[in-house]
Amino acid sequence: MIVTVTLNAAIDRTLTVPNFQLGQRHRASQGLTLAGGKGINVARALKRLDVPVVATGLAGGRTGTRIVEELTSEAILNDFVRIADESRTSTAVVDPTTATYTEINEWGPHVEPEELVMLREKISYLSRGADMVVFSGTLPRGVDDSFYADAIRDLNRRHVRAVLDSEATPLRLGVEAEPFLVTPNQREAEGLVGQEFRDDEDYLMAVERIAEMGARNVLITSETRSFGLFREERKRLRLRAIAPQVEPVSGVGAGDVLLAAFLAARLAERPLDESLRAAVAAGAASTLEVGAGRFEPRDAGRLQQAVDLRELEPVST
Repeated sequence: MIVTVTLNAAIDRTLTVPNFQLGQRHRASQGLTLAGGKGINVARALKRLDVPVVATGLAGGRTGTRIVEELTSEAILNDFVRIADESRTSTAVVDPTTATYTEINEWGPHVEPEELVMLREKISYLSRGADMVVFSGTLPRGVDDSFYADAIRDLNRRHVRAVLDSEATPLRLGVEAEPFLVTPNQREAEGLVGQEFRDDEDYLMAVERIAEMGARNVLITSETRSFGLFREERKRLRLRAIAPQVEPVSGVGAGDVLLAAFLAARLAERPLDESLRAAVAAGAASTLEVGAGRFEPRDAGRLQQAVDLRELEPVST
């Protein structure tokens, strides 16, 4: 079983608006409402892959009630801590004519210390039966930047593998806590190592540096390619995967699907190269439809052979 943790859960509203222009009145051709937040997106994708998963985190107010109701309607097992302040609503506008999307995200609730204590107890309880615990997304107000790091250290002491996907200071502190896997996107990884990536060598240097900071395994994702450094049986494997070319409808949540597919493949004990190939194909498949965490496994299977996967040599310094 995998447990996903989403502190800043949301109701995600996605509107399809052809020829979207700022300052103009539009009528959406399609609307979709889902429970959202990165950890929830991962849980939705894992459910699609038939991996046992439980989604937990914080949910507050009427929006929090709706988040739980939406998850239940999708048959995604969930066990959220209810908080006093209102959970956020996020809106994405997808323009299929230009293959662009615009996201507007609220800050989210303010969390009280006693509510965080309940969440820590919930994670401790759920992790007893878990193979992995996935921490995804930003932290809401009132939560210290060290929350992920503290939780990862606690899981490490109990020999439960922790996976982290966040940004800025919570990501840096979390990496230093030695998670099993960290999966920043390009922008988050650039912020972590303090430089922009222009070529393969920059990505390789970044995965090496992030591993030196504490992460056992590192996977950096972007729209077109992913780079990973993985440690297995005293070996360090460096892989690059170039995504197949598709005509995207929406890229929202593609990284979350990629992560879910990678974890599903690793739990099934598939080799690392096959796992990354399956993950990148699933991420590409998710861009073919609207809604974070949604994809067709048949599309992912069809795209796997189009993934350009290579093992790379270490970067000389």
